[in-house]
Amino acid sequence: MNRPGDLAHHTLSVLVENKAGVLARVADLFARRGYNIVSLAVAPTDDVAFSRITIVVDVESAPLEQIVKQLFKLINIVEIQELSAFDAVERELMIATIEAPTETRTQIVELVNIFEGKILAVGPAAITVSLDGAPSKIDDFETLLRDYGIRDLQRTGRIALPKMDRSVPVLRAVGDS
Repeated sequence: MNRPGDLAHHTLSVLVENKAGVLARVADLFARRGYNIVSLAVAPTDDVAFSRITIVVDVESAPLEQIVKQLFKLINIVEIQELSAFDAVERELMIATIEAPTETRTQIVELVNIFEGKILAVGPAAITVSLDGAPSKIDDFETLLRDYGIRDLQRTGRIALPKMDRSVPVLRAVGDS
């Protein structure tokens, strides 16, 4: 399965002006150029004037530098950051409805608990569950759920921000110059 953590995929965090049509122009750029979007998520930031688009791109469809250059040509693009899996905090949400007859229901509940997921709804023959976390965790959970039978599944797509710098500033002693 080719997931957004693969080497051929790169994550771009694109800060844009929060105006009508910006997302459509970004998606249109990808469609016109034949660039493949693996994952796309967009939402306003803490500043209502801006939104952040997280795009996971398939660099086999076009070189990353070309994609970035084309994005910067669009009006309303403020900043673009490439985020590696090592330099970013990445999360995704999955909701799935799983076949859950009486004989396997306990196993599914245990699996949800092990992955720190949530049970959202319980029916006579199925359970709807959710899990948020790193994309690799979601991939692993989805793979294990497949053995029970997935009725429906939806993943949000990846969201990501750069990791914070955790280095401690060097302090000088009082009187040092």
